[in-house]
Amino acid sequence: MTDQKFEVKGTFLMGEDWMPYTKVIAAPNENQARERTFAVIGSKHNLKRRYIKVDAVKAVSAE
Repeated sequence: MTDQKFEVKGTFLMGEDWMPYTKVIAAPNENQARERTFAVIGSKHNLKRRYIKVDAVKAVSAE
């Protein structure tokens, strides 16, 4: 199955502040895009999933 591109928007906890983020993630479906976002942000900023919020996931057209 081919991966689509998804734009994932949300916030994550950095110290005492919630910081916004927008990521473009390649994944086969929206649920996998959400999971990969948790993995990428969690590993980069050493955060647990409860400190990462996903507000929106939408498909991006291949340009």
